[in-house]
Amino acid sequence: MAKLFGFSIEDTQKKSKTIISPVPKNNEDGVDNFISSGFYGQYVDIEGAYRSEYDLIRRYREMALHPEADGAIEDVVNEAIVSDLYDSPVEVELSNLKVGEPIKKKIREEFKYIKEVMDFDKKSHEIFRNWYIDGRVYYLKVIDVKNPQDGIQDLRYIDPLKIKFIRQEKKKRGTDPSIRIQTDKEEVPNPEFDEFYLYTPKVQHPTSMIGQMGGKNSIKIAKDSITMCTSGLVDRNKNRVLSYLHKAIKALNQLRMIEDSLVIYRLSRAPERRIFYIDVGNLPKVKAEQYLKEVMNRYRNKLVYDANTGEVRDDRKFMSMMEDFWLPRREGGRGTEITTLPGGQNLGELADIEYFQKKLYRALGVPESRIATDGGFNLGRSSEILRDELKFAKFVGRLRKRFAAMFNDMLRTQLILKNIITPEDWEKMEDHIQYDFIYDNQFAELKESELMEGRLGMLATIEPYIGKYYSTEYVRKRILRQTDGEIVEIDTQIEDEIQKGIIPDPSTLDPITGEPLPPEGGDPAMGGDPMAMGEQPIDPDLEAQAQVVDAQYQKDTKKAEL
Repeated sequence: MAKLFGFSIEDTQKKSKTIISPVPKNNEDGVDNFISSGFYGQYVDIEGAYRSEYDLIRRYREMALHPEADGAIEDVVNEAIVSDLYDSPVEVELSNLKVGEPIKKKIREEFKYIKEVMDFDKKSHEIFRNWYIDGRVYYLKVIDVKNPQDGIQDLRYIDPLKIKFIRQEKKKRGTDPSIRIQTDKEEVPNPEFDEFYLYTPKVQHPTSMIGQMGGKNSIKIAKDSITMCTSGLVDRNKNRVLSYLHKAIKALNQLRMIEDSLVIYRLSRAPERRIFYIDVGNLPKVKAEQYLKEVMNRYRNKLVYDANTGEVRDDRKFMSMMEDFWLPRREGGRGTEITTLPGGQNLGELADIEYFQKKLYRALGVPESRIATDGGFNLGRSSEILRDELKFAKFVGRLRKRFAAMFNDMLRTQLILKNIITPEDWEKMEDHIQYDFIYDNQFAELKESELMEGRLGMLATIEPYIGKYYSTEYVRKRILRQTDGEIVEIDTQIEDEIQKGIIPDPSTLDPITGEPLPPEGGDPAMGGDPMAMGEQPIDPDLEAQAQVVDAQYQKDTKKAEL
């Protein structure tokens, strides 16, 4: 077990020894820094909330089986992953990446290959649902060891109950566990860590050991061989990765208890029961009780229908909580009497159930309006849309961002193994690679359409003042909210469409009427011919002679004035 299973990708550039930090890189995954020892034990929670990640994941999966929680989860998953007949649920977006087009083409091809290996187009709903419920997802990247340049050959899902990420501090023989480096006469702690995964094929009880170093039940897997994507929620007190369902644990338990108590109350209080007062006269106690039983057996009808056999049988030997009351009454009373006890009141009130349902939906980030099944979808104005829907759309966008980290890790491994880029190149490109999910939130679409309608209305109002008080660039940036990149792109598209003849050239249009101007030289149909207006044509010789006479007249006038 000294050698890890799988593969690792190392940077070609060695980091400077003067860069020192006591904090390990990527300390945001909720993983403890384990000191090297013989085994890795589980954390015992004396508060009784949860003992391990095993308990958490099992609880999350049980919560997903509840109808109300399942409905809220489906709302989140359906908004995040939109299945389309022709388009893939997600595509890689490289518009901000400053590389050549051949590199972009290869990146798109490799991303498409990764989706095919995962079968993501068909299983996207299940993959995202498992990640949302468990709060984490693991995939084993299988490669050909002899030919790693062929890239990823298979991506295999790993149950989160069977794998755990370990960060172990390195120890050197004969040295203190805390490694210290002497720099500028200052002691700076600089511990080194080994990061790997511990895979247990057989799920063990949470109170048992995760696995032993060199044990038969656990396998150490290199960090780069596993793709891990967590929810981003971490319990810092216990260093546990949480799911988005964690906030709804209390609300769901309360809803369950209220529903169970409501069922018990209605079963016990709903039926009306009768009270039989039997006159026993002056009979002794023993004979009075015997007489009462005889009357009960005489009038009680305990014939029941057996739905399994189709028979009618006598069930008098069984007593139930719905039985009527038989009470003896001595001589001197009102004699034999039968009265009725009313059933429970206010059995139709469900205000407490509805409250905890709304509380559950609020805990899961789903709008409360989605609980109601009688109301339809209203395609009205965005001002009539609840603000919760807009918050929900932003929440789904954050989930997509976090979930896309899984594609980032797979794409990084694939590009480096196929020698398309280097690890140093990936560090520069990572922030500029985005993922475009198909969007299906009608509320956000309505909001965008109304914003565009308002901007166009403002443009129509301010258009007479363009060139006098406002410039065209100011209007495009402040009114239409166009960015510099969008302005350049739109101008290029307009020029291209003018050259293709799709739209007319604005320079050939009358600014007042918007109609095409007459061509140079005049057009009889458009009034360009002087004869069409009833004017006499001018002889060019006569016009030149008249200009000479006029010039001579002006000279004579100036001489006379002098």
